Amino acid sequence: MRTFISSHVIKDARSSETTRESFLRSFCHTRRRLIETKEEEEYYIIMVLPIVASAVAGAGIKTVLDKTVLKKNDKEDSKDDLCATSANFVVSSDMNINHDADALKSRYLAQPYPQVDERDVKTPDNWVKRHPSLIRLTGKHPFNVEAPLPEMFDYGFISPVNLHIVRNHGAVPKLEWNTHTIKINGNCQKPFEIGMDELSKLPYEQFPCLVVCAGNRRKEQNMIKSSIGFNWGPCAVGNTYWKGVPLRVLLNKAGVYKAGPGARFVCLNGPQDELPKSYDGQDGGPGSYGTSIDMETALDPTCDVIVAYEQNGERLHPDHGYPVRIIIPGYIGGRMIKFLAEITVTDRESNNFYHFNDNRVLPPTVDAEIATKDKWWFKEEYIINQLNINGAIAYPAHEEVIKPSTKKYVMKGYAYSGGGRKVIRAEVSFDQGMSWKLADINVRETPRWAAGSSGDKARHWCWCMWEYELDTAMLFDPSCKEILFRAVDQSQNFMPERPTWNVMGMLNNPWYRVRVHKEPDGGVKMEHATIAGPTPGGWMQQMAEKAGGELLWGWGGEGAPAAP
Repeated sequence: MRTFISSHVIKDARSSETTRESFLRSFCHTRRRLIETKEEEEYYIIMVLPIVASAVAGAGIKTVLDKTVLKKNDKEDSKDDLCATSANFVVSSDMNINHDADALKSRYLAQPYPQVDERDVKTPDNWVKRHPSLIRLTGKHPFNVEAPLPEMFDYGFISPVNLHIVRNHGAVPKLEWNTHTIKINGNCQKPFEIGMDELSKLPYEQFPCLVVCAGNRRKEQNMIKSSIGFNWGPCAVGNTYWKGVPLRVLLNKAGVYKAGPGARFVCLNGPQDELPKSYDGQDGGPGSYGTSIDMETALDPTCDVIVAYEQNGERLHPDHGYPVRIIIPGYIGGRMIKFLAEITVTDRESNNFYHFNDNRVLPPTVDAEIATKDKWWFKEEYIINQLNINGAIAYPAHEEVIKPSTKKYVMKGYAYSGGGRKVIRAEVSFDQGMSWKLADINVRETPRWAAGSSGDKARHWCWCMWEYELDTAMLFDPSCKEILFRAVDQSQNFMPERPTWNVMGMLNNPWYRVRVHKEPDGGVKMEHATIAGPTPGGWMQQMAEKAGGELLWGWGGEGAPAAP
């Protein structure tokens, strides 16, 4: 079915005196059906008008609505009725494809591990089933883990839920679908509370999205100088399908349609009494984990912020926020509140303890003592939201041996960027960065919001996977000391040659380096920089041990990242 907007609707839409309601009625009249109820009117103001108006203003008038996807209780509605309360419009067949069938096919990747790990039996999480391969970074409890990168990578573009990154600040709360509610309150006209059954019946979006901890690759930073964070390796990631209600739908329902005085931020909070640290009178209440995002991001349809209740076609796993969490594509994972309990409209950013004391990149001269003494934690310009450009080599894996009889080898890895920016180049070097060879980005998503817009409007929310087939003679050559990887995004953001230390060890993204060691039989053995978690190993850790425990690059230490 193809739908066009009539000329008088376009004229009305461009008139400065046209209200949202009158334009909406004009639009529905072109479909030979008027809005009949207040509920339908409210729905169209919330869901349809922002997309229609955007298309009229920026994409031309030929095909404002080129494709209609009707979703109702997870089923397609075949009626030719644009004014149904479950309609979700997309501008063209290339924009916002329906991922429902793909997500259902990925349900096998959402299955929990069949039993509780023996390491959890004597912890508060003794009811949560977890995969034994996950690398535990903070001991038995709390549960902070990543998968071995080759194991995660072998599953392909969509990650299994039970190998997905987990960042828990405390015990997993035991929440129930039937009793859990979300409060929408603050500076809004119509505050309300909503349960999970009601939430899951609202119009939804479903798409693949990468979740990354801002501490990805932090252990490399800790080899330079100890940060205040634990040792993430290069797999603090997970790329899965997420399904949920757009945050703007809930805000609109509360009477919030635009940013302005009193409504500049949206504070997002987990349950009270969940965690030991908090400020008196903080957003979310005592013991909650909370943060905030700006109202413009929350309301922009192309930012795709959703209140998610399914991952890979199934309800959320407890470690990933059951029964509901926030997903903010292109942002660091620390903003994506799990166990969501409250959405508050405010005129200022969150004052929650964890909003101030986590997820910031301070200047390299500022250590923890200085940050506390001089109140660096409260300087808003150092907060981090969007991810930066980053990536890693999955194959060859750490300690992998390539025999001299091997003639060809396919290197593999991943890359990503933040803010929806597209990774446009993946490059490898065998001469310490003097020259670079272009790898093949062979697996990537179909971007959202792409059709009828400039390339910068298209949103790339996932990782991409790259390959490079090499002649192994390059590795066997005595002059080859290491192999390097770097990525570049559409804004020409490069992974830098050298790391820049910061006290939280966050957004570490220098060239990914794998040392090449010659074997007696003429083959080569690979060595990555570090091993995730407390496990010793890696060329960078060996260098740090020789230097007395820390490399201190930038603080008078000797040497550099480049191979000798």
